[in-house]
Amino acid sequence: MSHATTPDEVTITVVETTDVHGNFFPTNYITRSQWPGSLARVATYVDSLRAEKGADNVILLDNGDLLQGQPTVYYYNFIDTVSPHVAADIQRFMAYDAVTLGNHDIETGHDVYDRFIAQSSAPVLGANIISSTTGKPYIAPYTIIERGGVRIAVVGMITPAIPAWLPENLWAGLRFDDMVSTARTTIDHLRATEHPDAVIGLFHSGGNSDTRTAGYMENASLEVARQVEGFDAILMGHDHRVWDEKVTDPSGATVVALNPANNAVNIGRLDLTFTIGPDGKPVAKKIEGSVVPVGNLEPSPRFMEHFAPQMAAVETFVERPIGRATGPFLSRDAFFGPSAFMDLIHRLQLEIADADVSMAAPLSFDAAIDTGTVTMADMFSLYKYENLLYTMELTGEEIKNYLEESYDLWTNSISGPGDHIIRFGSDNPRPGDNRLKYPSYNFDSAAGINYTVDVTKPKGSKITISSMASGEPFDMKRRYRVAINSYRGNGGGDLLTKGAGIPHDSLTSRIVSATDKDLRFYLMKAIEEKGVIEPTVTPNWRFIPEEIAEPALRADSLILFSGSTAHQK
Repeated sequence: MSHATTPDEVTITVVETTDVHGNFFPTNYITRSQWPGSLARVATYVDSLRAEKGADNVILLDNGDLLQGQPTVYYYNFIDTVSPHVAADIQRFMAYDAVTLGNHDIETGHDVYDRFIAQSSAPVLGANIISSTTGKPYIAPYTIIERGGVRIAVVGMITPAIPAWLPENLWAGLRFDDMVSTARTTIDHLRATEHPDAVIGLFHSGGNSDTRTAGYMENASLEVARQVEGFDAILMGHDHRVWDEKVTDPSGATVVALNPANNAVNIGRLDLTFTIGPDGKPVAKKIEGSVVPVGNLEPSPRFMEHFAPQMAAVETFVERPIGRATGPFLSRDAFFGPSAFMDLIHRLQLEIADADVSMAAPLSFDAAIDTGTVTMADMFSLYKYENLLYTMELTGEEIKNYLEESYDLWTNSISGPGDHIIRFGSDNPRPGDNRLKYPSYNFDSAAGINYTVDVTKPKGSKITISSMASGEPFDMKRRYRVAINSYRGNGGGDLLTKGAGIPHDSLTSRIVSATDKDLRFYLMKAIEEKGVIEPTVTPNWRFIPEEIAEPALRADSLILFSGSTAHQK
């Protein structure tokens, strides 16, 4: 039965989750703590909504980036590949009506996302994910959901910038088309064949169309709304930013645009009210949108009971001992100079890749491996993403220019100790302000070479490389073997393209070798073999002039980490 507001009105409520990143349960299995995000809490909200409005009047959608983030999904992606995938199991339990794929879902590789697609009880959508063999969508471009005589089309799309971030083996046989042109074609088809009463875009792409990645419009959702007539609402994802606004399409009609951001702390909600005519068909509609917090809700008891075996399996997985640490490793130290945290990653990358130089960034803003037993959970603090490890050939000049780009994202050019070295997101940051102008996962430092970073100089003049770590001369014209993650090696962050000046279509020619498993796996194996890891710091680079840099860094550390003692000499 449809929910009738009056005899001639039907109201349908649409709930969106997005960028859940494996946060299914109310436990962060990396930090080993309880936290507000989880589909367990979303289940409480959805159950209540269905009880209030009737199950037939609620549509539940997920907008991608489900399969990567927490150890929960890593375990079912790569460890237990025999059991039903927990993500598909949860979607079936919560009765999702449609889902999309996100870039981090594609990053898990064909074996994982094809398995998820096959097991999903809901249609998996991607109108611009095209098979390079057939020229047709690899998965369903849209689905039609009929409720109470109302036909609602849900069109799925993904950010097209996948090739700028991920190695081709992860998306072999696919291409990712422009979202605006795909939306036009899809809307034309819907009008001609499906005649929906409302059209919802379920787009794993953000709202800021100024974000360009290797020539791709990474966040094209609002551009679709503004350029393509026919969408009533667009549910966004990908950029982890809350959006709740209305835009105007080419006909002057209003399009509701929502993004509840990440980790299942909020949901996006659409309330669609249709006026039904004498013939039983909609003659008018009204759509309202909102972003609703769910982090304060109690987890659903029936959800927690049903998935108790999966939670127990993940708990056992993350508690497995890997080795022992003789002291702490803190990612926050990496912002202010050489650190034990980055030194560990660099040393292991150099060994694994048999490289001359290692490039790496703190992928987690404020992660720690504490003194004592190192567990599998700590591996997710050490290395957040499932990147592969590449060995690439770069010239000395390209290495220098790469670092120029990295440190320009990371640091300002200053004139005195009272200025901010760290590029904050605010011109006047206060203690506890951890907003950075650019994401810290692009703040690459190097190992294998000795160099300085002059904080008084502009980009192009900041970096001086004095020698290799061995003391041998550094040659600007020589080609070196560089250990680098696959995100960076495919152009992510623009350090190789904009920085080193290598054309994007030439990057693959520089790859000497690539690991067949994610870098975290090899880091874990290396620590298991060593048994004990010691927080040593290799002082191979430093900020200069020290009389300006030291007090400025000390002040910035107190702002960035709320009075912590992260940076001390």
